[in-house]
Amino acid sequence: MAASWLVLLALCLLLPLLLLGGWKRWRRRRAARHVVAVVLGDVGRSPRMQYHALSLAMHGFSVTLLGFCNSKPHDELLQNNRIQIVGLTELQSLAVGPRVFQYGVKVVFQAVYLLWKLMWREPGDYIFLQNPPGLPSIAVCWFVGCLCGSKLVIDWHNYGYSIMGLVHGPNHPLVLLAKWYERFFGRLSHLNLCVTNAMREDLAENWRIRAVTVYDKPASFFKEAPLDLQHRLFMKLGGTHSQFRARLEPEDPATERSAFTERYAGSGLVTRLRERPALLVSSTSWTEDEDFSILLAALEKFEQLILDGHNLPSVVCVITGKGPLREYYSRLIQQKCFQHVQVCTPWLEAEDYPLLLGSADLGVCLHTSSSGLDLPMKVVDMFGCCLPVCAVNFKCLHELVKHEENGLVFEDSEELAAQLQMLFSNFPDPAGKLNQFRKNLRESEQLRWDESWVQTVLPLVMDT
Repeated sequence: MAASWLVLLALCLLLPLLLLGGWKRWRRRRAARHVVAVVLGDVGRSPRMQYHALSLAMHGFSVTLLGFCNSKPHDELLQNNRIQIVGLTELQSLAVGPRVFQYGVKVVFQAVYLLWKLMWREPGDYIFLQNPPGLPSIAVCWFVGCLCGSKLVIDWHNYGYSIMGLVHGPNHPLVLLAKWYERFFGRLSHLNLCVTNAMREDLAENWRIRAVTVYDKPASFFKEAPLDLQHRLFMKLGGTHSQFRARLEPEDPATERSAFTERYAGSGLVTRLRERPALLVSSTSWTEDEDFSILLAALEKFEQLILDGHNLPSVVCVITGKGPLREYYSRLIQQKCFQHVQVCTPWLEAEDYPLLLGSADLGVCLHTSSSGLDLPMKVVDMFGCCLPVCAVNFKCLHELVKHEENGLVFEDSEELAAQLQMLFSNFPDPAGKLNQFRKNLRESEQLRWDESWVQTVLPLVMDT
């Protein structure tokens, strides 16, 4: 306990020194058309902030992007000479004192550390901040903006207090404090962006915050994958995951075969296997707002249908992502005794994830939203790859998933199992519902991220 108090005391003593040390830098004239982007999370798992940075750079801004560097961002970001990524250090949980005290120490550390990092960077015309997580970053970014004349732009992905409420309950004192904090400091921003019209209306009615809806849109690299790239991906993943390996070796040793495709040695031609399994894909942060027991129960029902003699394919189910509940669900998966269903949980490189979506037959989304006001970006990416989706229903899902048009909406495992049966009946069926959904997505002419960004965000940052 004494050590923790010493940490707090040291941070408090360092704060005036940090302010004095950064004053000269703040006094300097801001670089023209420069933006500081902040995400108090993993940059590699924050695609929307990566897209903001790329769009700003594409339209003449230089960008400093601060965040944790736990996973690799997209190559486009790393190779852009207008974007500088500044890594933040994540404080691991303390093992001293009650949990509330540990949380308080972490927040104080993050506040002082982020303040120091921002002070020693070139000031920007704007500070773009992802929320959540907004504690303590909203207050720190607002304070730095006041000192150096930067305008604070908050991009509301969700409400941070609602995510805390999943763990502690909606009436826990910490959750109520976080809600007050988010509302109070959120009103001090210069501009506000949000991900749905439902959130825009809620911000206006309950928080008195005016926001502009900027829907998540797929980046240009989310698209249907050519067959040769699919084969290359399957062979690569087969090196570490048996689910992608061929069930039977080809007669010609020179022919290269995966579980789904094969490449002929002479011509190099890639074809799909006639009896290939269906490839089902889901992605997740493995958090409390996604209940993967629904998918596992539906797969058990699907397997029983196969055992009962229905004309259905075997299934390879790939669930990609990192998060706190990954180990819990991995244990549940290992306990299943599937015969016709295989499940794997890889973490993919940034460049491989779009290829996987562009190679899959069906996507599944179990995101329910802690606030009921945000939309799952994974579905946006799937639609960019013309991949039909089955998604669990919640309040504003209709803004993205159109039932019986680009996918299906379900309420529970029974309904999801019935949808899997219907979509995979006589698989692969060129005249089936699955192909009709894919055709609808191809014909929808969806806006890509930068096209949408130019229409919604660029005028805001140019006008102000």
